[in-house]
Amino acid sequence: MKKKKLLTKRIFKKKPCRLCHDKIESVDFTDVDFLDRYISDRGKIVPSRVSGNCQKHQRMVANRIKRARISALLPYVKLKQGVQRERHTSTRR
Repeated sequence: MKKKKLLTKRIFKKKPCRLCHDKIESVDFTDVDFLDRYISDRGKIVPSRVSGNCQKHQRMVANRIKRARISALLPYVKLKQGVQRERHTSTRR
């Protein structure tokens, strides 16, 4: 007889939204220290399942991050410390 694999569902507890808990209505896009918490080490916006934000606040934070990037307060891409971009050298003959 073959043993059947028991499929166990993992139940994850959703993190509480920090912005709802602190009763924050809006975030200013010039508050770079606050927005930096919601950006990964590569410069990507952290998803709500990781940050724990509710839908409403995740949209708000994402829009503020995008607005801060346009106004050059936040970088679009973060490079790791000590890593430099390689320059493409073309060899013309």
